[in-house]
Amino acid sequence: MKTLGARANGLRLERMQASPLWAGAGFRNVYPVIPGLRDLSVPSPTLTEFLLCTGRRVPRGPLPSVDPREGWRRPPASGLRATWLGHSTVLLEIDGYRVVTDPVWGPRASPSRLIGPKRFQPVPIALKAMPPIDAFVISHDHYDHLDFPTIRELRKSAVPIITSLGVGAHLEAWGIAAERIVELDWWEAHTLPGTGLSVTAAPSQHFSGRGLKDRNATLWSSMVIRGPRHAVFFSGDTGLTTEYQSIKSKLGPFDLVMLEVGAHHPSWGDIHLGPENALKAHALLGDVPFLPIHWGTFALAVHDWDVPAETLLRLGPATNARLRMPRIGEAMEPGEERPLVPWWREVDAKGAPADAPPGHFSLPKAMPWPFD
Repeated sequence: MKTLGARANGLRLERMQASPLWAGAGFRNVYPVIPGLRDLSVPSPTLTEFLLCTGRRVPRGPLPSVDPREGWRRPPASGLRATWLGHSTVLLEIDGYRVVTDPVWGPRASPSRLIGPKRFQPVPIALKAMPPIDAFVISHDHYDHLDFPTIRELRKSAVPIITSLGVGAHLEAWGIAAERIVELDWWEAHTLPGTGLSVTAAPSQHFSGRGLKDRNATLWSSMVIRGPRHAVFFSGDTGLTTEYQSIKSKLGPFDLVMLEVGAHHPSWGDIHLGPENALKAHALLGDVPFLPIHWGTFALAVHDWDVPAETLLRLGPATNARLRMPRIGEAMEPGEERPLVPWWREVDAKGAPADAPPGHFSLPKAMPWPFD
């Protein structure tokens, strides 16, 4: 199946094997899991729990969103603006440049067009209607971050794609020209030629894979996007790690941090933050505006769809977190202080819960067919 991607070989594989993160047959997490991060007393969700998609895992209707083009009519006054387009896809306008993180426009986080976790609502702007982009940044190769339909559409552009070691094999197999692909090991940086824009790969605690036999065959990373005046931290997918202190020391300070908060479970604490650990990660990265990502788009866990947002709303004030929670498609300058409005509650206030979208299902993390 072409959507699975391709394995690295030749010079690409040699470079991967030279990485200190390579462990014989694949990449590895090198930092110890924080004690208590995984609650092994809580069993992982069963396959039945995932397949039934019961409870409130899917909202009653599309989430409120806005056409972002209205917000993009004028350049950001501060030089930095972020527009959350759903899940981990964010358009960053940073010091005159535009960067998109983990671009996912496809309808499912799945290798299939017919089955798998389905979007709650479309991206609020078509990919072809996006403004000129200077770089796409892809953290790792899971389906909700590296999207086959989106990459196939990007074949038509010449925009660089900056990603983690090994992911370029998938991109080339799908028609992206090799000269557009930049693959980074942790702590490596790439500056776009002729610009003041750089992207640095940094540690995260996660895993990779798109099929039955390629677990950890490519690297996973967090990413730091830096312009001449501003810097943004993008978590990708990760569990809580003490390396956030090193990231802040080596690559900070930051003007915005974007941390994953959804698709969590007590037994997955080593590979996903969830809202509570995201607040702890935010504290390690610095007292700066925090844009939650990786929620409100796909049902990739068994918690209610709005738990990440409601938990942040409840716990955020106690940690003095500077939460920024705009509607999907709403352009936001991180330095602006705005009242935090729980806009997501509008959906469930409108009517009876809907069934899961047709063909919707997820698989647990223990299964070797990873979606997340």
